[in-house]
Amino acid sequence: MRWKKYVISLLLLLPVAARAVADSIYVAQPSESKYDKRVLRYRKHWAALIPTQFVVQNAGNMGLLSAGIGWNYGKRKQWETNLLFGYIPKHTSSRGKLTMTLKENYIPWSIGLGTNWSVEPLTASIYVNTVGGSEFWQSQPGRYPDKYYDMLSTKFRLNIAFGQEITWQIPLGRRKHAKSISFFYEFSSCDLYIRAKFLEHSIPLKDIIGLSIGVKVQTL
Repeated sequence: MRWKKYVISLLLLLPVAARAVADSIYVAQPSESKYDKRVLRYRKHWAALIPTQFVVQNAGNMGLLSAGIGWNYGKRKQWETNLLFGYIPKHTSSRGKLTMTLKENYIPWSIGLGTNWSVEPLTASIYVNTVGGSEFWQSQPGRYPDKYYDMLSTKFRLNIAFGQEITWQIPLGRRKHAKSISFFYEFSSCDLYIRAKFLEHSIPLKDIIGLSIGVKVQTL
Protein backbone atom coordinates (compact mmCIF):
# COMPACT_ATOMS: atom_id res chain seq x y z
CA MET A 1 0.00 0.00 0.00
CA ARG A 2 2.89 2.27 0.77
CA TRP A 3 4.17 2.15 -2.83
CA LYS A 4 0.69 3.03 -4.17
CA LYS A 5 0.69 6.20 -2.06
CA TYR A 6 4.13 7.04 -3.40
CA VAL A 7 2.99 6.61 -7.04
CA ILE A 8 -0.15 8.73 -6.47
CA SER A 9 1.90 11.51 -4.87
CA LEU A 10 4.35 11.43 -7.77
CA LEU A 11 1.54 11.69 -10.32
CA LEU A 12 0.08 14.69 -8.50
CA LEU A 13 3.42 16.47 -8.49
CA LEU A 14 4.18 15.92 -12.19
CA PRO A 15 1.92 18.79 -13.52
CA VAL A 16 3.43 21.20 -10.99
CA ALA A 17 6.94 20.23 -12.00
CA ALA A 18 6.06 20.52 -15.69
CA ARG A 19 4.72 24.03 -15.19
CA ALA A 20 7.85 25.05 -13.27
CA VAL A 21 10.06 23.76 -16.07
CA ALA A 22 7.95 25.56 -18.68
CA ASP A 23 8.11 28.82 -16.74
CA SER A 24 11.87 28.57 -16.52
CA ILE A 25 12.32 28.22 -20.29
CA TYR A 26 13.83 31.40 -21.79
CA VAL A 27 12.94 32.21 -25.36
CA ALA A 28 15.54 34.47 -26.91
CA GLN A 29 14.08 37.39 -28.86
CA PRO A 30 15.57 37.76 -32.31
CA SER A 31 17.55 40.98 -32.71
CA GLU A 32 16.40 43.53 -35.26
CA SER A 33 18.25 43.40 -38.53
CA LYS A 34 19.48 46.45 -40.42
CA TYR A 35 16.59 45.96 -42.81
CA ASP A 36 14.01 45.99 -39.98
CA LYS A 37 15.53 49.17 -38.54
CA ARG A 38 15.46 50.84 -41.94
CA VAL A 39 11.78 49.92 -42.41
CA LEU A 40 10.93 51.36 -38.98
CA ARG A 41 12.73 54.62 -39.80
CA TYR A 42 11.00 54.75 -43.18
CA ARG A 43 7.56 54.30 -41.63
CA LYS A 44 8.30 56.85 -38.90
CA HIS A 45 9.31 59.50 -41.43
CA TRP A 46 6.23 58.93 -43.56
CA ALA A 47 3.99 58.94 -40.46
CA ALA A 48 5.27 62.45 -39.68
CA LEU A 49 3.57 63.65 -42.88
CA ILE A 50 0.11 62.71 -41.61
CA PRO A 51 -1.78 65.96 -40.85
CA THR A 52 -2.65 66.51 -37.21
CA GLN A 53 -4.99 69.48 -37.71
CA PHE A 54 -7.77 70.79 -39.91
CA VAL A 55 -8.19 74.57 -40.06
CA VAL A 56 -10.92 76.87 -41.36
CA GLN A 57 -10.27 80.63 -41.35
CA ASN A 58 -12.13 83.73 -42.46
CA ALA A 59 -10.23 86.71 -43.96
CA GLY A 60 -6.57 87.28 -42.97
CA ASN A 61 -5.52 88.52 -46.44
CA MET A 62 -6.00 85.00 -47.80
CA GLY A 63 -9.56 85.10 -49.10
CA LEU A 64 -13.10 85.31 -47.83
CA LEU A 65 -12.76 81.77 -46.54
CA SER A 66 -9.75 79.45 -46.33
CA ALA A 67 -9.46 75.83 -45.28
CA GLY A 68 -6.65 73.33 -45.08
CA ILE A 69 -4.48 70.99 -43.09
CA GLY A 70 -1.77 71.48 -40.49
CA TRP A 71 0.92 69.87 -38.38
CA ASN A 72 1.95 70.73 -34.82
CA TYR A 73 5.30 69.77 -33.32
CA GLY A 74 7.92 70.74 -30.75
CA LYS A 75 8.38 69.64 -27.13
CA ARG A 76 5.17 71.44 -26.11
CA LYS A 77 3.53 71.32 -29.54
CA GLN A 78 4.16 75.07 -29.68
CA TRP A 79 4.90 75.16 -33.41
CA GLU A 80 2.34 74.74 -36.18
CA THR A 81 2.56 74.68 -39.95
CA ASN A 82 -0.63 75.17 -42.00
CA LEU A 83 -1.30 74.75 -45.70
CA LEU A 84 -4.51 76.58 -46.63
CA PHE A 85 -6.53 77.10 -49.80
CA GLY A 86 -8.95 80.00 -50.03
CA TYR A 87 -11.42 81.76 -52.26
CA ILE A 88 -11.85 85.44 -53.17
CA PRO A 89 -15.30 86.32 -54.59
CA LYS A 90 -15.26 88.21 -57.86
CA HIS A 91 -16.85 91.44 -56.49
CA THR A 92 -16.15 93.98 -59.24
CA SER A 93 -13.73 91.72 -61.14
CA SER A 94 -14.69 89.27 -63.89
CA ARG A 95 -14.30 86.10 -61.78
CA GLY A 96 -13.47 84.71 -58.38
CA LYS A 97 -9.93 83.72 -57.50
CA LEU A 98 -8.22 80.95 -55.56
CA THR A 99 -5.47 81.52 -53.02
CA MET A 100 -2.84 79.31 -51.43
CA THR A 101 -1.18 80.09 -48.09
CA LEU A 102 1.75 78.58 -46.21
CA LYS A 103 1.54 79.67 -42.59
CA GLU A 104 3.81 79.18 -39.57
CA ASN A 105 2.40 79.70 -36.06
CA TYR A 106 4.13 79.98 -32.69
CA ILE A 107 2.15 79.46 -29.48
CA PRO A 108 4.46 80.06 -26.50
CA TRP A 109 2.00 79.55 -23.62
CA SER A 110 -1.12 77.64 -22.71
CA ILE A 111 -3.04 78.35 -19.49
CA GLY A 112 -5.56 75.90 -18.07
CA LEU A 113 -9.03 77.21 -17.33
CA GLY A 114 -10.33 74.20 -15.42
CA THR A 115 -11.68 70.93 -16.72
CA ASN A 116 -11.01 70.46 -20.45
CA TRP A 117 -10.53 74.18 -21.23
CA SER A 118 -7.39 76.24 -21.81
CA VAL A 119 -6.48 79.60 -23.30
CA GLU A 120 -3.45 80.50 -25.42
CA PRO A 121 -2.95 84.21 -24.62
CA LEU A 122 -0.58 84.85 -27.53
CA THR A 123 -0.22 83.41 -30.99
CA ALA A 124 2.29 84.81 -33.49
CA SER A 125 2.19 83.95 -37.18
CA ILE A 126 4.09 84.65 -40.35
CA TYR A 127 2.79 83.45 -43.69
CA VAL A 128 3.11 83.75 -47.43
CA ASN A 129 0.12 83.58 -49.73
CA THR A 130 -0.37 83.73 -53.47
CA VAL A 131 -3.37 84.48 -55.68
CA GLY A 132 -4.11 82.63 -58.90
CA GLY A 133 -4.71 84.59 -62.09
CA SER A 134 -2.79 86.14 -64.99
CA GLU A 135 -3.54 89.66 -63.73
CA PHE A 136 -1.13 89.10 -60.81
CA TRP A 137 2.58 89.19 -61.50
CA GLN A 138 5.70 88.04 -59.69
CA SER A 139 8.15 90.51 -61.25
CA GLN A 140 7.47 93.98 -62.56
CA PRO A 141 5.99 93.97 -66.09
CA GLY A 142 7.82 95.86 -68.82
CA ARG A 143 5.06 98.44 -69.17
CA TYR A 144 6.19 100.13 -65.94
CA PRO A 145 9.33 102.31 -65.58
CA ASP A 146 12.38 100.60 -64.12
CA LYS A 147 12.01 99.93 -60.37
CA TYR A 148 8.64 101.72 -60.34
CA TYR A 149 7.13 98.77 -58.46
CA ASP A 150 10.41 97.34 -57.25
CA MET A 151 9.96 94.45 -54.76
CA LEU A 152 6.16 94.80 -54.88
CA SER A 153 5.03 91.57 -56.49
CA THR A 154 1.26 91.26 -56.67
CA LYS A 155 1.58 87.48 -56.92
CA PHE A 156 2.90 86.90 -53.40
CA ARG A 157 2.20 88.64 -50.10
CA LEU A 158 4.18 88.32 -46.87
CA ASN A 159 1.92 88.61 -43.81
CA ILE A 160 2.28 88.79 -40.05
CA ALA A 161 -0.42 88.20 -37.43
CA PHE A 162 -0.92 88.18 -33.67
CA GLY A 163 -3.88 86.77 -31.82
CA GLN A 164 -5.29 84.48 -29.16
CA GLU A 165 -7.15 81.19 -29.01
CA ILE A 166 -9.25 79.16 -26.61
CA THR A 167 -9.23 75.36 -26.68
CA TRP A 168 -11.67 72.68 -25.58
CA GLN A 169 -10.13 69.28 -24.92
CA ILE A 170 -12.75 66.69 -25.84
CA PRO A 171 -13.26 64.21 -22.95
CA LEU A 172 -11.72 60.79 -23.64
CA GLY A 173 -15.07 59.03 -23.56
CA ARG A 174 -16.49 61.35 -26.25
CA ARG A 175 -13.57 61.37 -28.68
CA LYS A 176 -14.24 59.91 -32.11
CA HIS A 177 -12.50 61.89 -34.85
CA ALA A 178 -10.79 64.69 -32.88
CA LYS A 179 -9.07 65.32 -29.55
CA SER A 180 -9.59 69.10 -29.25
CA ILE A 181 -11.23 72.10 -30.89
CA SER A 182 -9.75 75.61 -30.80
CA PHE A 183 -11.38 78.93 -31.65
CA PHE A 184 -9.03 81.77 -32.54
CA TYR A 185 -8.84 85.33 -33.79
CA GLU A 186 -5.95 87.27 -35.31
CA PHE A 187 -5.02 90.81 -36.25
CA SER A 188 -2.91 90.74 -39.39
CA SER A 189 -1.25 92.93 -41.98
CA CYS A 190 0.88 92.40 -45.08
CA ASP A 191 4.08 93.86 -46.46
CA LEU A 192 2.25 96.09 -48.94
CA TYR A 193 0.10 97.72 -46.25
CA ILE A 194 3.01 98.16 -43.83
CA ARG A 195 5.11 99.79 -46.57
CA ALA A 196 2.25 102.15 -47.39
CA LYS A 197 2.00 103.18 -43.73
CA PHE A 198 5.72 104.01 -43.58
CA LEU A 199 5.52 106.06 -46.78
CA GLU A 200 2.31 107.84 -45.84
CA HIS A 201 1.92 108.29 -42.07
CA SER A 202 -1.56 109.73 -42.42
CA ILE A 203 -2.96 106.30 -43.32
CA PRO A 204 -4.94 105.09 -40.26
CA LEU A 205 -4.04 101.77 -38.66
CA LYS A 206 -7.53 100.43 -39.25
CA ASP A 207 -6.81 100.58 -42.99
CA ILE A 208 -3.76 98.32 -42.79
CA ILE A 209 -4.80 95.87 -40.05
CA GLY A 210 -7.47 93.22 -40.58
CA LEU A 211 -9.34 90.92 -38.20
CA SER A 212 -9.80 87.24 -38.94
CA ILE A 213 -11.43 84.40 -37.01
CA GLY A 214 -11.12 80.66 -37.35
CA VAL A 215 -11.55 77.14 -36.01
CA LYS A 216 -8.85 74.51 -35.59
CA VAL A 217 -9.64 70.83 -35.07
CA GLN A 218 -6.84 68.74 -33.57
CA THR A 219 -7.11 65.14 -34.80
CA LEU A 220 -3.88 63.56 -33.49
